[in-house]
Amino acid sequence: MTTRLFYDLVALVIFALVIVLGVPALMGFDGFELNTFARYLALGIASLALALSWGSAGLLNLGQAATFGMGSYAMAMHLKLKASGDGLPDFMGWNNVPELPLIWVPFHSLGFTLLAGLLVPAFVGGLIAMFMFRARIAGVFVAIITLAFLVAFQLVVIEEQGITGGQNGLTGLAPLNVLGWSVDTYGVGFYYLVAGCLVTAITIGLYLTHSKFGLILRAIREDADRTRFLGYNVANYQTVIFCISAALAGWAGMLYTLVLEFASPTYMSVSFSLAIVIWCAVGGRDSVLAAAIGAILVNLLEGRLSDIFVEGWNLMLGVIFVFVVMFMPRGLNGLVGDAWRLIGGRLQKERTISTRPHLQPEPVKSGQEN
Repeated sequence: MTTRLFYDLVALVIFALVIVLGVPALMGFDGFELNTFARYLALGIASLALALSWGSAGLLNLGQAATFGMGSYAMAMHLKLKASGDGLPDFMGWNNVPELPLIWVPFHSLGFTLLAGLLVPAFVGGLIAMFMFRARIAGVFVAIITLAFLVAFQLVVIEEQGITGGQNGLTGLAPLNVLGWSVDTYGVGFYYLVAGCLVTAITIGLYLTHSKFGLILRAIREDADRTRFLGYNVANYQTVIFCISAALAGWAGMLYTLVLEFASPTYMSVSFSLAIVIWCAVGGRDSVLAAAIGAILVNLLEGRLSDIFVEGWNLMLGVIFVFVVMFMPRGLNGLVGDAWRLIGGRLQKERTISTRPHLQPEPVKSGQEN
């Protein structure tokens, strides 16, 4: 076990104890407050998903909200069918849809829904990745292509009103039922479910980043051509991490729908996708744990500022982000790392001075002995 992995695992244990034990106790186990914080935790998964592709491999995905939205709609479709019973969802009747579209039929099954929420985003992300990385597209062009896909996908979702609900999205959802347990999104049990999902996602991210796979990704980030000359298939590694990142974003989207109890095209907007980038940058894209913490802190701050400054809170968040980019380019993770190294360096210096032997000077002879 490397020193860095040891510190990351210690930080993960502390983080898990805080969100599992500290946060519910601090909030007095209040259902509304726990539901709000569960939303922050779900967004933390989306942020760490971006950190896997952006921080590890240097692939800035500005279309992360698209795969997030796929997971969100997958869960919403299942819950909408449960709420509709044997009939058609209400919005289909308003749009004169005669029968349930074939794409909706498998979502009667919860198992299929959970798989679709993970695999569909991964599959779509894989197709985009194959197109880009086999053509050796890199840098800013990756960001442009993924952003263009996001805009196009959102337009399709809005236009297909008979299938997706259009601009209104999917509302009036039934509670999730798992093995006879009707999930209460304002209950403590649901909060622990989301917290457990976040800790699991971070664990997966740490495993990937500290493995040989993560080492190769970092080599690709630093110099893709040199890594290619060493015999590694760079496109395959980039595609795999892109798929994993998309699957985790879909997972976050499913949880987000459960928290808010609806799915909307706004989950696939450019502003939402850029917000994920901000969360990741503030926390630190080099660490999946820091990226998740960044998302939680920024959304927590946003919630508090919007209550106090109804009109100016967006401006304040913008100023905070500009400050982070200018003075903390590696985010809070880099700031903590620099502080830790500074303290460690001083302690090592003091330890060295304290253990250094004190040399006594030899007496100087004033004359010659006869």
